[in-house]
This record gives sequence, C-alpha cells and structure tokens, in this order.
Amino acid sequence: MEQPKEHILACLSSAPSNAKIIRTAATMAKAFHCTFTALFVQIPSYEAMPEADRERLRANVRLAQSLGAAVETVFGDDVSYQIAEYARLSGVTKIVIGRSAATRKHLWSKPTLTEKLIAMAPNMDIHIIPDAYVDGAYRAQKAKREPSGLLRDWAVSLGILFLATLLGYAFSRVGFTEANIIAIYLLAVLLTSMATSTRSSYILSALGSVVVFNFFFTSPQFSLRVYEDGAPMTFLIMIVAALIVGTLTDRLKSQVKQSTRAAYRTNLLFETNQMLQKAATEEEIFQAAQTQLHKLSDRGLTVHPGITTGGKRNSTIYLIKTASKVYGSVVMEGSESLEAFENSVLLSILGECALALENMRNAREKEEAKLLAENEKLRSNLLRSISHDLRTPLTAISGNAGILLSDSENLSPETRNQMYSDIYDDAAWLYNLVENLLAVTRIEEGRMKLNTQPQLVEEMVCEALQHISRKRSEHTITVSHQDELLLAKCDARLIVQVIINLVDNAIKYTPVGSHIEITTKGEEGRAIVSVADDGPGISDDEKERIFQMFYTGSNPIADSRRSLGLGLGLCKSIITAHGGLISVADHQPNGTVFTFTVPSGEVEVHE
Repeated sequence: MEQPKEHILACLSSAPSNAKIIRTAATMAKAFHCTFTALFVQIPSYEAMPEADRERLRANVRLAQSLGAAVETVFGDDVSYQIAEYARLSGVTKIVIGRSAATRKHLWSKPTLTEKLIAMAPNMDIHIIPDAYVDGAYRAQKAKREPSGLLRDWAVSLGILFLATLLGYAFSRVGFTEANIIAIYLLAVLLTSMATSTRSSYILSALGSVVVFNFFFTSPQFSLRVYEDGAPMTFLIMIVAALIVGTLTDRLKSQVKQSTRAAYRTNLLFETNQMLQKAATEEEIFQAAQTQLHKLSDRGLTVHPGITTGGKRNSTIYLIKTASKVYGSVVMEGSESLEAFENSVLLSILGECALALENMRNAREKEEAKLLAENEKLRSNLLRSISHDLRTPLTAISGNAGILLSDSENLSPETRNQMYSDIYDDAAWLYNLVENLLAVTRIEEGRMKLNTQPQLVEEMVCEALQHISRKRSEHTITVSHQDELLLAKCDARLIVQVIINLVDNAIKYTPVGSHIEITTKGEEGRAIVSVADDGPGISDDEKERIFQMFYTGSNPIADSRRSLGLGLGLCKSIITAHGGLISVADHQPNGTVFTFTVPSGEVEVHE
C-alpha cells in the first residue's frame, strides 16, 4: 500500500530565529521531496506590531518563498489552535516550530504555544528547533501608541463616562434603582470599547465607572466610603462585569475586522476566477491579473509574459508560475514587501492566473495533438483510397491497351471503339483526380493564388462541359443563362474546375437518364451558378457534412468506383477563396441543387 506523501509546515513569526526554522523545514522538504508550506497566524495585536518586527516578518516571508514554500495566512486569537486546525485540514504531516518559551517558568504559568500545539495535534510530528533566543533575549514588542491617539481615546472614554453619569443622575432623580444605573455604566464601557482602539481606554472606563458610581450614587454620596456591608462585593462584580464586557467587545471588533478581510479576499478571488474563465487568450489572462492586483494595492505595477528584468531599481518582482513552469512576472514599484494579508491574496491571484495559463496551454496542445492525429488519419485514408482508386482504372487501361496491342486485328470495330472509349474515360477520370489532388495540396500549403479577372460565365460553363465525363451522354444536361453577357470577377481555371466537379458529382450519383440543369444569373453584385438534378437527393444529415474534405457519403456510385471525397471540399475552398458562398438544397419535386456565388465583374474599356 502506498504511503501518504509528506507535507511539512513551518510556522512564520517576527522572531530573529525564525529564519533558522524556515531553512530547517526547507531542508526537510527537499530531503523528503514533499510539499512545503509556511504559515503565518495573524492575531489581533498584529496591527500594533512595531515596524522593526514587521520588516523582520516580511524578510522571513521572502526567505520562505525563495526556498520554495507556499506562504499562507490565517486569522485568529489562538495561535496554537489555528496551526493545528490548518495542519489537520491541509494534510500536514510534520510541523517545524521554534523552541522559544517551550517550557513553563512556574507551575501556575500558562501552557506555552508548543505545549498547547502538542496537546491539540497529538498525532502530528512536531519538530522543535533550538535557537539562541530561548533565554528570553528576544521578546515580541508591542508598538508604542502615539501620544495623540492615546490621549484621544482617553478623552473619548472620559466623555462617555461623563454622559453616563449625567444619565444616571437623571435616572436616580426619577426613582430608578442602583441596578439600573449600574447597567448604564456597563453600557458606557461597551460604547467606549467600540469607539476606541486601545485596551487601556475601556479599562479606564471600567475603573472610572466603579469610582464614579461609588462617589455619586452610593451612601454616603460625594465620598468614596460605603456603609453597606455588601457594597465592596457589588463594586467587585461591577468592575469584573465591566472588564468582561470591554474585553468581549474588543475581541468582537477584531473578529469583525478579520471577517471583513476574509470576505474581501474571497470576493476578490471569486472575481478573479470569473474573469479568468471568460478569458479567451493569454493576453486577457494577464490583463485580468493586472486589473485585480490594482484593486489589492495602490502601488504601481505591471504584468509581463515570461520573466522580465526590466523593472525599476526599487521594485519587487513576483512570478506567475506553477511547479514546473514560469508563465509571467509582476513588477511592483517599491522595494518594501506587502503586508502578510496583501501578500497572501497576491500569491493566490498569481496562482489562479498560472493555473489558468497552464490549462489554456494544455488545452491548446491537446487540440493541436488531436488535429495532428486527425490529419495523420486523413492522410492514411487518402493514401489507401488513392491506392485503391488508381489501381482500378490503371488496371482497366493496361488491360484494354494490352488487348489492343496483341489482338486488335481480331477485334470488331465496335469492340475496339468501346475499348478506346473505356481507356479515354479512365484516363479522364485519373486526370480529374490528379487535378483535384494538386488543388487540395496547393490549398493546404497556402500556395493557391487567384488570378481574378472579369470572365464570361457562359464561356466558363461551355469549357467545363467539354471536360465532363463521357457518361454525360447517358444523362440530359441543359444550360440556362438568365442574363446575357454575365461577367464574374474570378479565376476562370478554378471556377471551371468547380463546375466540372459539381456536374460530375451529379452524373455519378444519379441514375441513367436523369436530367441535370445548369442555371446562371446575376443578382446584387454577384454571379450565381446552380447545378440541379432529379436524382435520389441527399439526406439532411449528410448536407451538414458534404463539404468536408474526404467525406464520401453513403450513396452508391453508378460506375462502382469509390470517391475520395475531394470534389465538394475542393469546391468550397475555391469559392471561399473568391469571397463567395456555396450551398446545397433539395430540388423540387426531387433531387439536389448545388449553388455557388462569386463577385460579378465589369468590362474595363481602354480608349
């Protein structure tokens, strides 16, 4: 039984030792020849991370990408839970993490991240990498709040507390109980947590609410002393409730922000997927990538097919690639890296584009291979058909000629004439076959050049009838010209070939004694030629395929010779090259009519 493939996960952080963890995980992934993912868990305090730690995190992300890792970002409060859950859902088999804070300092200390991770993923191989910062030389620092922003939050907190006190005073005058007034202060803490962005603000509001409530609404009023035995417990419950309300509100704000980001990412990727599905060319895929990336970042960027080295000096290059091929590159102005969230979305968009390009090229290669296979099949069928069809008339010609050479004196004049006629008919058939084959070859190689000049349609019809098979004597062929001196701007040699093929086709597929009518007329700048017969006709299914090259249909041929299916396909190619149309329809009351058009011509008068 095949063993499951390894998947190694390295945990990203802003710690200086994280680079060692990434390199160790990359070495393991290379040794196991397996998938390598680098995961960053973005917690609410990320927004307050100092710029030095952010830059170190960006450097670690770049390092992971350069070593072949797929960088992913998830959001949540509990880092160990997010790592364990991502590992479970993504099929990770080994987790590589640093040893910092891997042990507790006291029995009452909180479980470390590593301990919680081991507890949450007991069946996972967790590799703890020792580092030089285990003794606490490095601690993730919190960003220092700008004094102006902190003072603003405190001012908002005090303002809400003042309004709550006024409302509480009004309630006490009306006769509301202390429980109602406490509810007002809890509401004030909730509003403070929603209106400010620092934890100290709602802590200040919670403590201030207890002090102000004690000062204004408990006996004795306007002092911080209390006479009731249960008052201290009331104050304790009040401050605990206020802190819980503030903490939950702050956490809810963080979750809302993360949900908003996740929704934005999902919507952007959904739009990208829709645009890529509609793209019909590689240029449209690159344009879709550039459009979506502009929505992600306001920095200038350009998308290039292939790998470009023409970016500005201070620019960052991202590759549009799959595991086996690089399809393009994105040059983004500015040397600083994107934030973790933006970088994650950017890589997802580039991955979608790379996949779309790979699918498009695979589909094109598959279509080319299918076309090549069909061409080879047609070529093989053509060779087999030619071998068969050439053998029959050549055998007849050779046999008749041998008899005439060896025993012509003993043959009656009628027999000799019949044999001469058979030799002529077979030679004419072979000549027509060779002409069609040469014309098909010129069309396929793109060497068919039109020598278009104004030509009399009547003369082209007469010339075509002179080359029709001797079998024409077994049919009644009539010609009707509705317009005298009808001119067509065409290559006379090719149009004569079209008329010959259409009339020969009617002779082949209609019984002896059938009527064939050739009609010409001019209409709206076109010369129209029709060849109609009163034979058995053509089914609707065959009408859709009859102009395909090498299609022979199902009707038997009167002279027992097989058809190569070249005639009508060649006619369509010639008429299309002239800018005209050819069609087939039923001839009433029975039979078939072929009609083609070519541009009409005008006589040039030179004085």
